[in-house]
Amino acid sequence: MTQVALTVTKGSLSRAAAGKVLLLADAAHAADGVAPLSEDARYTVTGGGKGVRHLSLTLPDGTVIGYAHLVPAAAGAPDDDRGGELLVSPDYRRRGLGSALAAELVNLAAGRRVRVWAHGDLPAAAALAASAGFTRVRSLWRLRINLKDAALPEPDFPAGVTVRTFEPGADEEAWLSVNSRAFAHHPEQGSWTSDDLRLREEEAWFDPAGFFLAERDGRLAGFHWTKVHPDGDENGEPIGEVYVVGVDPGQQGGGLGRALTVAGLAHLRDRGLGSVMLYVDEDNAAAVRMYMALGFIRWSADAMYRSA
Repeated sequence: MTQVALTVTKGSLSRAAAGKVLLLADAAHAADGVAPLSEDARYTVTGGGKGVRHLSLTLPDGTVIGYAHLVPAAAGAPDDDRGGELLVSPDYRRRGLGSALAAELVNLAAGRRVRVWAHGDLPAAAALAASAGFTRVRSLWRLRINLKDAALPEPDFPAGVTVRTFEPGADEEAWLSVNSRAFAHHPEQGSWTSDDLRLREEEAWFDPAGFFLAERDGRLAGFHWTKVHPDGDENGEPIGEVYVVGVDPGQQGGGLGRALTVAGLAHLRDRGLGSVMLYVDEDNAAAVRMYMALGFIRWSADAMYRSA
């Protein structure tokens, strides 16, 4: 077998090293038809962070053929699990490299459990998880709606609610506070910090005109942040996304979440988008019902696996 070196880097990768990992991710995406790294994982590759460990499998010529990372448990998370992502070059699979990376993630976790996403819920990922002793614990569905055929209702906001768009430089603190409460038990979204929000505000796709805030009595009650992927569907056509919808727990009821969802969908339709997608936990029955009642259908799924 070709000689392969395992390197563990603490904190942050160099720009060159991060670029090699993203090239590997692009190759895996092309081969599998699904991106192997989540948005948060790509930010970890390019930005790192305190307590992050990057694992790289490298050939003698410097080519990265395998990568994984381990991140600390999020502040306020309901467990002490360490989060991770893992991918192997399509040209070097079925050689034990994925199992070696999974074993090293468990080793670095030092007795804490590791949870890893398998994007696309592919059979090969399930087989790797089983062989490494990981158990499936969560499923994230990706739903899709064809706006050209959908009969969207008018958004029906509860009495006393007004809607405006996000103002960068003024609304960050209020939004982070409501986001934290709305997703208090969500291991990814609920742990966002000002740095997480700033990174996204700096992205080319960020558009405050598609970021809706619902207020009642002068206070933020809920929000719908939309996003547009320029080449996001399987045909390379633009696709919209229900990026994040959240309602302050004290403001739930009355259909605020549904009204915000519809308002965002109407905005994306008015921008000329033919399709919109979103992510929702499989076991969030109320949200799945609402989205499917609006015309969404299941498109694909991601699975989370956790070590013993």
